[in-house]
Amino acid sequence: MPASLGRLTRCAVLTALALALSVAEGLVPLTVIFPLPGLRLGLANLVTVYALCRLSGREALLILAARCLLGSLVGGNLTALAFSLTGGLLALGVMAAALRLPGTSLFGVSIAGAAAHNTGQILAALAVLQTQAPLVYLPPLLLCSLVTGAVTGGISTLLVRRVPAAPFERKSL
Repeated sequence: MPASLGRLTRCAVLTALALALSVAEGLVPLTVIFPLPGLRLGLANLVTVYALCRLSGREALLILAARCLLGSLVGGNLTALAFSLTGGLLALGVMAAALRLPGTSLFGVSIAGAAAHNTGQILAALAVLQTQAPLVYLPPLLLCSLVTGAVTGGISTLLVRRVPAAPFERKSL
């Protein structure tokens, strides 16, 4: 299989996986553990971290954008697109930058990504609602991002180490 076809296939599979994880985690609310409405573990972030480590930033961006768009269509809530895309893009940028810092583990990358995602969603809420009220929600979300980011960071570490790279992917971490 040519490298470009292999990359396209890998991106399609990763997009489908990210979408499935996003939909599945929406069915299991974390409000039992953390009483914050809308809080999610961020399992789709596993795919973003994997794509950043094994593919390229461009491919990670395309997978993220496709997942956000398809997720809002599947969920029937196009308004949610602004929130997921803003949070996702900010998280992607922060994680890509964090991966370039020497000595940063995937735990740190994932925690930074979770915090950036929550910050991006609050920024989207500020723009949509035209009020400062969502800022009250940011400190508890940032605290929760330490836990959710650490969980996804641990899983990401296992995923990147154990899922073999295809011949066209980056192999070193």
